[in-house]
Amino acid sequence: MNFIFVSPHFPKTYWNFCDRLHRNGVNVLGIGDAPFEEIPSELRHCLTEYYRVGDLGNYDEMVRAVGYFTFHYGKIDWLESNNEYWLEMDAQLRTDFNITTGAQNDFIARIKFKSRMKEGYRAAGVPVARHHMVSTLDAARDFIREVGYPVIVKPDNGCGAEATYKLRDETDLRAFYAEPPSVPYIMEEYISGTIVSFDGVADSHCVPLFYTSNVFPTPLLDIVSRQGDLAYWTQKKVPAKLKDVGFRTIKAFGAKSRFFHCEFFRLDADKPGLGKKGDYVALEVNMRPAGGYTPDMINYANSVDCYQIWADMVCYDEVRNLDLNGPKYFCVYASRRDCHTYRHSHEAILARYGTRMKMCDVLPPALRLDMGDRMYTVNLRTEAERDAFIRFVQERA
Repeated sequence: MNFIFVSPHFPKTYWNFCDRLHRNGVNVLGIGDAPFEEIPSELRHCLTEYYRVGDLGNYDEMVRAVGYFTFHYGKIDWLESNNEYWLEMDAQLRTDFNITTGAQNDFIARIKFKSRMKEGYRAAGVPVARHHMVSTLDAARDFIREVGYPVIVKPDNGCGAEATYKLRDETDLRAFYAEPPSVPYIMEEYISGTIVSFDGVADSHCVPLFYTSNVFPTPLLDIVSRQGDLAYWTQKKVPAKLKDVGFRTIKAFGAKSRFFHCEFFRLDADKPGLGKKGDYVALEVNMRPAGGYTPDMINYANSVDCYQIWADMVCYDEVRNLDLNGPKYFCVYASRRDCHTYRHSHEAILARYGTRMKMCDVLPPALRLDMGDRMYTVNLRTEAERDAFIRFVQERA
């Protein structure tokens, strides 16, 4: 099997995807924009060949790279980046080179645009927030008369909380329309709830081979806009109600043979027309692994290797090389920002949690807006331990 992995060096732990494919006997071919000598040694070891391009966003360069591999190794069986930024590029390359194992252009259109995502969620029977495509100020006022303030405005095709705003009143609304956005925007009614994700790997029949969940107690929009500290965790157990809506969502979207990261609001109060407290309302779908180092958190929380699960899906359409019944933990992420002063020093954190620390790192610039400048990740057994760790790391001086 010939597998082209796009941008295998970023995020830095993604070399694990290539390594597990290599272990399964796959011929792994990498395309990246970093010099070969600068990519991790672990990645160099598991790649059959690496093709460097000047710009991963230059389609002509990417076509030449895939053409080169096709000429030298024969038909390409898979092409994937597992990266939100390159989903459209991946799909276009698959379409142009007749690589039928992954998402094609028509699928990507359904998952890249937030307005289109609502169709899939409705098909799954999952309630969605009312929305309006941003056009004129008068049209926005008509929509707000229906749903009330606040409203959320964000790019229809976008990732994370960048360029997303909460409009709380008429003053905010006029300020937003004073400089109309240059790309299509969507306006949605505000949903009060906790963001919860349904994550895993689906087989070729759109059935999860493995699934888990993450909880994000503070909205990413608030973290970005206020230079706040991100904390979230992988759950020890997926609630039955979340599993139900998650399975229905994967089937409705036709998410086959890929990682998924579906986001929902868990309502913190009854919301007329959407559900009761504790019900799940659709937020958005991301048909790739959750961002940053979340795949590693999934591994630590569930005592699994999701990189191997994904590689087994690619090769066998089932999990062959792992026991999925290991011990469960809360794997907790807490970040800090260099612009703030904290009560407890880096050394104090390591002294208290060092034996349970799974990851401790300075984040690369590309991840800092959403995820902070420095992060700490630990495995803990109880909710009380989880909450105490977050407080200890993020308490300000």
